[in-house]
This record gives sequence, structure tokens and C-alpha cells, in this order.
Amino acid sequence: MTGVCGCCGALRPRYKRLVDNIFPEDPEDGLVKANMEKLTFYALSAPEKLDRIGAYLSERLSRDVARHRYGYVCIAMEALDQLLMACHCQSINLFVESFLKMVRKLLESDKPNLQILGTNSFVKFANIEEDTPSYHRSYDFFVSRFSEMCHSNFEDPDIRTKIRMAGIKGLQGVVRKTVNDELQANIWDPQHMDKIVPSLLFNLQSGERSESRSPSPLQASEKEKESPVELTERCFRELLGRAAYGNIKNAVTPVLMHLDNHSLWEGKTFAVCCFKIIMYSIQSQHSHLVIQQLLGHLDANSKSSATVRAGIVEVLLEAAAIAASGSVGPTVLEVFNTLLRQLRLSVDYELTGSYDGSTNIGTKIIKAHEERQLQEAVIRTIGSFANTLPTYQRSEVMLFIMGKIPVPGVHPSLPATGSGPEGTRMIQVMLLKSLVQVTAGFQTTNMLTALPSSFLEPLLSLSLTEDPEVRLLVLQILLSLIDRHDNRPKFSNISIISDISVLKLKVDKCSRQDNLFMKKHGQQLYRHIYLGCKEQSSGRQHYEALFALLGLLSVELANEEVVVDLIRLALALQDLALSTDEALPVYNRCAVHALSAAYLNLICQLTTVPAFCQHIHEVIEVRQKESLYLLPEDVFVDNPKLPTSLERVEGDKLFLQSKITEVLGGSGYNTERLATPYVPQYIDEDRLSKRKSIGETISLQVEVESRNSPEKEERTPAEEITFETLKNAIVDSVGMEEQERERRRQVVEKFQKAPFEEIAAHCGARATLLQSKLNQIFEITIRPPPSPSGTISSGYGQSQSRSIPIYEMKFPDLCVY
Repeated sequence: MTGVCGCCGALRPRYKRLVDNIFPEDPEDGLVKANMEKLTFYALSAPEKLDRIGAYLSERLSRDVARHRYGYVCIAMEALDQLLMACHCQSINLFVESFLKMVRKLLESDKPNLQILGTNSFVKFANIEEDTPSYHRSYDFFVSRFSEMCHSNFEDPDIRTKIRMAGIKGLQGVVRKTVNDELQANIWDPQHMDKIVPSLLFNLQSGERSESRSPSPLQASEKEKESPVELTERCFRELLGRAAYGNIKNAVTPVLMHLDNHSLWEGKTFAVCCFKIIMYSIQSQHSHLVIQQLLGHLDANSKSSATVRAGIVEVLLEAAAIAASGSVGPTVLEVFNTLLRQLRLSVDYELTGSYDGSTNIGTKIIKAHEERQLQEAVIRTIGSFANTLPTYQRSEVMLFIMGKIPVPGVHPSLPATGSGPEGTRMIQVMLLKSLVQVTAGFQTTNMLTALPSSFLEPLLSLSLTEDPEVRLLVLQILLSLIDRHDNRPKFSNISIISDISVLKLKVDKCSRQDNLFMKKHGQQLYRHIYLGCKEQSSGRQHYEALFALLGLLSVELANEEVVVDLIRLALALQDLALSTDEALPVYNRCAVHALSAAYLNLICQLTTVPAFCQHIHEVIEVRQKESLYLLPEDVFVDNPKLPTSLERVEGDKLFLQSKITEVLGGSGYNTERLATPYVPQYIDEDRLSKRKSIGETISLQVEVESRNSPEKEERTPAEEITFETLKNAIVDSVGMEEQERERRRQVVEKFQKAPFEEIAAHCGARATLLQSKLNQIFEITIRPPPSPSGTISSGYGQSQSRSIPIYEMKFPDLCVY
């Protein structure tokens, strides 16, 4: 009977008859549409039969696959697709199990057409939003299989491309299906991401392009849409765009691992392309998470080759440029700390030649030029990060970097390494170059708060070092900080301009904060300009920077008092060039003369005092006729024509302080201040900045101790301070300086050359003297307790306190209980 029922169609269940009727006798005829409509209507009318329909279709499809009847396989899948699209009810879960079983059967086949057919059906299913979630469905197989298809190596390139594209579409479908379903296995888990992301990157790399497109891909042509690279990028962007805050790390980590495993950092182009896609695709508020991961990866690769580290830094540079302003997040100083640490490590590697700090040749050969390229990349990246920050954060970063620079006498040196003094100098240069990048375009309304003493003082100390490169970098930083109206390019060349209106300088009225800033730091700035001109190693770039600094002070921060000080400074520079005591080379003396002339020509036109301008122009005309080597046009050129020895410059060739005082006094300027020559005050900072050896450091400490020694405790009577006294102190400061220098030399020589016994005896005498002083202090402060019975007289008529024991004291009755 069973056999008879199987042969008799009328006795078969209705759903089986309806399923059988959709298959034609010839598979080339395709799906019987009329019967398919009947099957769909039946499935919608009796949704409880869906699971049986699915199971039967699955049975037929498995049989057709085994018998290689691929036409019927295609018809079965088409029927499944239509049923899926039509049936949105709670019972669809039961049907989906059969559907996924059939898709899995197709994907396991070794026939490319079946794999592509199964993938297309899965993608259609992935686009369906189910009404009810599934608790037991698993997509692990599909993730693994689609990832495998992405790496297909089929012989025929066309078929290989189709298989890879099918794999990419399949992964896209899995992500869409699972990313918003909390009941599914988390697609962001590393076990899945480690398969999905490398598969996408593999296909993205196969058609690598030099530039990534804009954050929102434009509509592409149909042919371009068929490209695996375009499809991969679209899928990758969609994956990243769906990533929540907690999933960013799991999505980016496989990218870093893939770039590591395939040595893709060194090429830079592909790594930059990947992270451009990442930064454009993720939500902007998550940008700092990517940057944080890159910084951690940079630290993890501290001992990798310079090209690898440079590649990571280049990617950081691009990421910072894409990130919106302020999106670096709460880890701003951590970013700069990591970059500065890499900068220091690179300097050490370059100088020691190995990664472990020893002088032995390590397992990897370090190439100095690659390390320098890395250092330049780090400095550019620091600047790129700084440009994304608001002003207040940039000020913090400036202070942070300054705190890392070893400044003699102000900041302690960095921890000792195998790189030695040359390493310290290179660190100074690198960090100052970083500051140049950070301060570029820096603008603030309140100079006092943006440039506190904790930043300016160590910076100005560095301007006194003997290294010309360091001094030039300091000047560039100062120019960036003071220039708030883009006037700096107008002072790039030193020249005599007859009418400065052609420069179109932007001059604003000096604010109250600017006046306070100049009162606090003006004298420091003047002194460092003067001492910078005095350096024999200063070259053309230094003088051009000093001229620009003088010009910016005049237009950015100048009030009447500042103008007077600047004129005094320019005249002091002229005196410096005339002085033979400093032993300046001929070029430097001519350069200082030319610098002074160019600046006085500028400041006289800014003050708009006709008599002042006339005097300056008269001197310049005399120089143009008789001494061109005292003007900037003949000094600050590639091949200056200078005399072998600078003869005495006098007469009409000089700017006269008395004349300038007279003409400016008539316009209301302070004549007493103008008539007083400018003399820079030398302080401890100068000596500390010039320090070169440990011996000198010890000598300075000895000198400080000797100043505080009790042996020199004789007190001189108080001197009456009058105007004449102050005037003499200013005029005689040079002589006092010579005496101080000689005294200091004697103290240093004594402690360097005296025998040990003499120094020991000196210290012993000081200890005895100290003890005697302490005894005197104790005698004064420690007295016997007061006696209620008063005092008693000694034999010599002097009153002497007598201490009475408590039990012998007599108290008034009212005090006794």
C-alpha cells in the first residue's frame, strides 16, 4: 500500500503536490510561475506548513545536487527566495532553518556556480527584517565559508573574481543580519572579526589605489560597481559605520595585525588608504579610539625597523588630519607623550646603532637616514595633532613639550642613556622642531595666560646656548608666538624700505594684557636679542630672524615705553658692532650695523616723527654713498662684499643717541630714558645656559656656597641711595661685571687646584664656626622658666633670674582650690 500511495499523486500531502508542481519537466523552462503563486498563497494561508514546505524543498534540492541536476537546484532556490520574500510571520523561523541548510549545502559544493547561487540567496535573506528573533541560529559556518571564498584562487580569473565578490557580499549579508540582533552571537567578537576584516583587506589590497575616496562614495558606473575593490570598500565602510563605541577596538585590531603580518606599513600607501577609510567611516566621536590604538601599536613596535615605525607615524598623521577638531579626546597629552618618547628612542637608536642601547652590533642594522626620516615624520605628526586642538589645549601641549627639553639650570636633563651629550643636543633640536610645528599659526588674545613664565623662561634660556641651530629654532618659535596678525612674512627680508606702507602692516592698538606682558617679559626679550646679535656663530638666518622679532615687537606689542626701549636697544646694537672688546668677526659686525640701520628705518616710520625719520635717512644716505657694507642690501646676500677689516666707523655714518633723544623729546617721548644707554643685565641664567661640563656645574655650586660662607659676614654700613648712586651703578656695571668675573675665577681656581688638606681644613673651620653660631642661638632662645618670686641680685649688681621649684612656689589664696 505504501508504494501505491507513493505513486498516486492524489494521495500525497497537498504541500508536496504544490511543491512538485512548480518544477517543469524540462529545467530549462524555469519555474512554473502559476503554480508558484498557488504555493505562495497556500504558504500564506497555512503558515504552520512552512516548515514542512521548507523541509521538502531541502530534500529535493539535496537529491538534485547529488544527481548533478543543477537546473532543478536553481528552480528550488528561486522558489525558496520567493517564499522568503512573501512570508513575514512568526513561523518563518522554522522555514529559515531549512533555507539555511540548503544554502549551506550549496556553499559546501565545489561548483562555483552553486556557491554563487547560495550566496545570492543568503544575501536576499539577509535583507529581510524578521519580526521575531531567533535564539538558536548560528552563522559561524557562513562567516568561515564566505571568508574562504574571499581568498579564492580559482584558475579562471573571471570565475575567481565572481567567487571573491560573492564572498564579500556574503560577509556583508552576515553583518547586516547579525549586527542589530542582540540574541545572535556577537559578530564583533575577535573570532569573527579576525576572519572578516583580513578577508576584506585582502581584496582591498588586490586593487590598491593611491587615494581613498571621500567619506560618502559617489555613485559609480555599473562597470565600476562590479569591481571587487569597490565592493570591498563599500562593505568595509558599512561594517565600520555600524561599529559602536565598544566595538571599535575589535574592528581595528585585525587591521593592525594584517598590516603587520604582510609588512604593509613600509609601503605606507595601503596602510594610509585603510585608515582613511576607517576614519571617514566610523562615527566622528570615536576617532580618538582609533588614534589611541595606533599609539599603542607604535609603542608595541618600538624595536621594529625605522620604516615600520615611520609607516605607523604617517598613518597617525593622516588620521589626525581627518579627525575633527578636538576629537583626539581626553588623551591629548598621552598622544604627545607617546610621540615624544618615540622621538627620543629614535635619537638613541641613531647614535648607539642598536636597539638595546649597547655599542655592539645588534641583530638588526639600524640605518641613520631611516631614523631621520622617522624623526621628521614624528615632528610633522605632532604639528598635525596640534592643529586640531583649541588654543587652551595647544598652550598645555607647548608647556608639556617644554618640560621634556633638557634646559641647563631650568629643567633637569633627561635620564642618562648611551647617547651621551650629543643625544641631549639632538633631543633639544628635535623637541624644538616639534614646538615650531605646534606654535605655527598659534594666535591668542591674552599673551600672559598663553605664554606663562614657566614656558618663556626656559625657552629664552635656550636662546643663549652656543649651538646656532638651537638658537635659530628658539627664534622661530618666538616669532610664531608673537605674530598674531600674519605680519611675519613681511619681515622675512632685511632691507631699507623708503615707505613701509607698501608692506601693508596690520597694527592694532596695544591691549592692557599686552602692556602687562611687555612689563613682565620685555627686558628679557631685549636682553636675548642683544645677546643673540653678540654670538659669533650667528649667521644670516639668525639676523633675519632677530630683525623679524624686532619688527613684530614693534607692531604687535609696542606702546610708547616699548618703542623707547627698542630704540635704545637698536643704538646699543650699533655700539656693540663698534666695540672691539667682543672680538666679533667682520661679517658679524657689518651684519649688526645693517640690522640696526634697517630696524631704525622701520621704527622711525612707525613713530611718524619727521625729524627722527630725517636723521635716520640722512645716515642711511651717507652709508649708501661711502659704506654699502653697513647696509642690509650688501650684507644679507649670498656673496657679501665685505672689507677685510672694518675700519673705525664714525661721524655721519652713525646714528646719534643725542640727536635721536633731542628730536623724540620734542614729540613727548621720555628724554631721560632715551638718553640712558641700554646695557643688558647679566644674570645667573646666562652662566647656566653656557654651562658645558660637570666641572663647571660644581664650580658654580662652590661659588654659591662661598657667597653664603660665614667668613664673609662682615656687614658694610648702609649706603645712602640717591639718583647719582643709581646712575653710577648703571654706568659702572661693565666694570663691576669684570670684577665679579675675576672673583668668580679665583674661587673656582682655588677649589680646582688647592690641596685636599687645605679644602678639608677650610670646611672644618666652617663647621666649627657654624657650631658656635648655633650655641649662641640656643643661649638666646632657651631661657630658664620665669620665677614668681621675682629676681635676685648678683654680686656685681646685675639682676639674675632665679628658678624656684614648683613645690616651693607660693600662690595667692584665690588660685588654690
